Amino acid sequence: MIPFEYLEHTADIKFRAYGKTPEEMLSNAAAALFQSMVEPTTIAVKETWKVELEASDLEELAYQWLSEIVFLFETESTVFATFSVKLQQDRNESWKLQAEIGGERMDLLRHAFENEVKAVTRHKFGIKKNDVWCIQVILDV
Repeated sequence: MIPFEYLEHTADIKFRAYGKTPEEMLSNAAAALFQSMVEPTTIAVKETWKVELEASDLEELAYQWLSEIVFLFETESTVFATFSVKLQQDRNESWKLQAEIGGERMDLLRHAFENEVKAVTRHKFGIKKNDVWCIQVILDV
């Protein structure tokens, strides 16, 4: 199984990320988001950031997760290479995400940017589960 693939889109970046579990799918989606901006082999894991989120459903949680990564990139001047995600679903059907993101502070001499993601969009955003979990995302660049 491939972790993610980029799809044709006229102006923005569109991808699908896959996983055997929802956690793996969300980790792969984060990797796809960041690889669309910076070559991951140029990023050293020198620091980690913890992310905790909660939402009423998995799709909303996935949207918040990817948006939080863009927010951290913009506000902390960081680039990320590793994404470890843990999920819990409670009796009320709400979802909780705990994640650890590994990366470093931006170094423009080493981190050449191919695209700058402005936002994760809700356009055609969705999650499906067939044989594997799949999320489709369009990034505004």
